[in-house]
Amino acid sequence: MAQYSTNEKVDVVIVGAGASGSVYASVLGRAGKKVVLLDNGPDWQLQDLVSSDIWGRRIKPAGAPVLLDGKNPFGYTAQAGWGVGGAALHYFANFPRYLPTDYKIKSEHGRAHDWPISYQDVAPFYDKVAAEIGVSGDAKQEEKWRPAGPAYPMPPMKTFPNGEVWLEGAKANGVQLVPAAVGMTSKDWNGRPACIYDGWCHVGCPTGALANPVVTYLQQARKANAEVRPFSTVTRVLTNQAGTRATGVEYFDAQKHRQVQEADVVILAAWSGQNPRILLNSSTDKHPKGLANKNELVGKFMMTHHIAPTWAMFDEDITPHMGTIGAQFMSYDRYDKKSGSAGFGSSFIVAGAAMKTVDFAQARFDLFGPDLQAFMKKAAKGLTRITIFGEGLPRLENQVTLASDKDEFGMPLARLTHSFDDDALALWASNYDLGVKIAKSTKAKEVWPGRGPVVPTTHLHGGAIMGTGAENSVTNSYGQTHEVGNLWMAGPCVFPSEGASNPTYTIFAVSQRGAEHLASNWNAIAKA
Repeated sequence: MAQYSTNEKVDVVIVGAGASGSVYASVLGRAGKKVVLLDNGPDWQLQDLVSSDIWGRRIKPAGAPVLLDGKNPFGYTAQAGWGVGGAALHYFANFPRYLPTDYKIKSEHGRAHDWPISYQDVAPFYDKVAAEIGVSGDAKQEEKWRPAGPAYPMPPMKTFPNGEVWLEGAKANGVQLVPAAVGMTSKDWNGRPACIYDGWCHVGCPTGALANPVVTYLQQARKANAEVRPFSTVTRVLTNQAGTRATGVEYFDAQKHRQVQEADVVILAAWSGQNPRILLNSSTDKHPKGLANKNELVGKFMMTHHIAPTWAMFDEDITPHMGTIGAQFMSYDRYDKKSGSAGFGSSFIVAGAAMKTVDFAQARFDLFGPDLQAFMKKAAKGLTRITIFGEGLPRLENQVTLASDKDEFGMPLARLTHSFDDDALALWASNYDLGVKIAKSTKAKEVWPGRGPVVPTTHLHGGAIMGTGAENSVTNSYGQTHEVGNLWMAGPCVFPSEGASNPTYTIFAVSQRGAEHLASNWNAIAKA
């Protein structure tokens, strides 16, 4: 790995060393560019990771808090990350694709936004990502719902009783569960060992079986002489006097000293709640509303999935702790935007996630003391869950803005306002109905919906969406901002709609597409 002088100008500076930032670093580094990645947390290595929910809190969001507002605030505590690898250091590694309908929701249904690209534009990059970092699954069985493509590099993961018990109930309700596509190794692959199925993926995988950036794209980037600079908190993107070009970023180092990293290209690849915050805080006399924000769309159209979990208790030992934290099985059979009994939007079904002590406790919020203890002893052998993720539509009023409160570096905190519309709430309720029907069709002795006083949320998208032009978006389909040609956005912040399935596979694919375009057109973009 290279180490550039703090005041040395480089070709590209990338803010955030997570899923999208690591892809850009790998592609551009291997294209011969001088790359510096800045991340606000530690430079985690595999040997640092400990299989413990208590220890695992160290790799969850840290730093300045996000102020939450709206009728359905976004629960972000497990949705971003602290340190190199970002949220992908502890993600579930479910790798479903977005389907063709997700890219043309407005054309087909008159709702939300079309993407400026189609499934066919992204499909080759899904395949490239699978070959690059390793995906296990059964692509042939997925062809019931998506266009045909190459087989995955590895066969499906092993299954366990905590997942298999759902097959009969799902089939009885017209839902076909197929092996889940996951970014994990079902066998030894490309120098990484096969998964040991201990179910601790969500606190970081110390063996390297999980396809987190530390063992995939960041490893490639380091070999290509990219520098990863930890404990570097970016506060602003800097521009030239005319405001037409980005010249670098301002950041604070581990000693909390202000630094400037100059570069020909700036890529914001932080969390979706952080990228708009940086743009809004980068205002100048030429960009009084924030950088790339003449159309006032920065921070707008924030989206999140709603979650409907259903629990089932069996008398027999179904090994709840075994497997992976990702799904054993998945289904798109309720993915059609109008397939629910109420509401509007896609639903994505997963079953068979490994569970630990905290999951047993959270399955019954109403129990305390001896009653909770008795329940958890029973749950350790017989508890399992089916989960249905639902789509939320982009709404202008769901947004990131700057608050008056500031962090330790003098940067205004982000305020994230989020509310679901009536269609999303109706779909959420409908998904509970389906989950309970499926659970009651199994051999479970007890069944209950995991419905509490708030709507559970996951996967934050939007804030710098892509589109066909500056009148409707912040970036083009590659992530290049319309206003400042050498300023790029990366990650789910550019997604104009969110579908219902886990977004990371699409994050990797869209980032790969953008990074390759940037590398192929470097002189026109970086030297303009």
